[in-house]
Amino acid sequence: MEPYSQAIGRFVGGLSLAAIPPSVLDKAKLVFLDTLGVALASSTMDFGGMVTRVAQTLGGSLDSRLIGSDSKVAAANAVLANGTLAHGLDYDDTLEGAIVHTGCCAAMTALAVGEEIGAGGGSVLAAAIAGTEVMCKIGLVAPGKFHARGFHPTALCSTFGAAAAAGKLYGLAPAQWNDAFGLCGSQSSGIIEYLDDGTWTKRLHPGWSAHGGIIATLLARQGFRGPAKVFEGTHGFFHSFGGPNEYRFEKLLELGRDWETPRLAFKSYPCGSISHPYMDCALKLRQKHSPAPEKIVEVVCRTAQGPVHRLWEPLAAKQRPESSYGAKFSLPYSIAIMLIRGRAGLEEFTDEAIQDPSVLALAKKVRYELDPTIDYPRHFSGHVRIRLDNGAVLEENQPHPRGGLEDPLPPQEIEAKFRANASLRLPAAQADQIVAAVTRLEELPKISLLTDLLKP
Repeated sequence: MEPYSQAIGRFVGGLSLAAIPPSVLDKAKLVFLDTLGVALASSTMDFGGMVTRVAQTLGGSLDSRLIGSDSKVAAANAVLANGTLAHGLDYDDTLEGAIVHTGCCAAMTALAVGEEIGAGGGSVLAAAIAGTEVMCKIGLVAPGKFHARGFHPTALCSTFGAAAAAGKLYGLAPAQWNDAFGLCGSQSSGIIEYLDDGTWTKRLHPGWSAHGGIIATLLARQGFRGPAKVFEGTHGFFHSFGGPNEYRFEKLLELGRDWETPRLAFKSYPCGSISHPYMDCALKLRQKHSPAPEKIVEVVCRTAQGPVHRLWEPLAAKQRPESSYGAKFSLPYSIAIMLIRGRAGLEEFTDEAIQDPSVLALAKKVRYELDPTIDYPRHFSGHVRIRLDNGAVLEENQPHPRGGLEDPLPPQEIEAKFRANASLRLPAAQADQIVAAVTRLEELPKISLLTDLLKP
């Protein structure tokens, strides 16, 4: 049997825009728009300025736009910054099951490499879809396995997704795909220790991994060798990061037959995706019953075991997050903010917001119960039960996240989200031009017609 890396390379190399279903194309363009909006918003923030300045220092040939900046740098250095910007607010798309964020890797890589080589929008779009599908399938081979061992799935899978997007645009020869993906196995990294203190490494993961994916592709073009059995080998990617488990390698052979892009979920809130159905439940309870916070005795949520170490424990720390970034991975905080404010936008995850005494008092009343019947990570579901001081019980369930395949966000809502994010960096007229360019992305003769709009 041929190595899986060869089969994946054959899919990527042979993918044409004409062969991609319209539903995939339409969803991929919405992902582009959503991702660019998040990146533009991040470019105005402290961490965004830091990573942009580092990319400028690394420099290289002036080929690829740094989003929100007048500067251009080498493509690999551009994605280091742009991937970080696109994921830095935890406001970007997610695939259930794989638990990976795709636009911050695939779209950002295709954009940077496409601009470097002077590609048209259609080629960039096809490359982004190829990268998205590859990283999604890799994540679906090992659902829940990476998180369980302390790794961030997006960080691990992004390297391969970036190599797929970059390799397609660079035109890798069939024999070079084994080397490119083989090198990616040693470029992938990303631990989740940030959960302990709310520091920023998760923001960097897709940028660093996409940078590594481009480097792997460039080396493969030079003939630098990588292990052919990087996926299935005894010391390969899955055994190294996921441990001894049963893996669904057949997912890697579904590329081009069963598309994951339509299943991507857009975020309504800038925080961990698994939190969203719970936050939706809290919002519904607020809208239906308007429970006074001081009348609430406790809030109990049913959860699977998998997310506990990321969103619930240690419980006392999650009930009082140390940092605004750490609050994005605290369900007690997110539920409390939704019950009290009825919204959870960027302003609800600031250093000032997380000090709100009324929110913290309610967050202290939020706890969880394990429910082994929840089919996580295949589905992200939500449940919130409120007990009031008069004995009344208010309860709400949600089987799927809003924004996913079962409950999609309308395109106009995604566009409104883009405009709100982009407005932090660009005037409204410029945002209009970006929307128009992305809407007809496959028709753009040069992707620079889009990237030129991403500077202030």
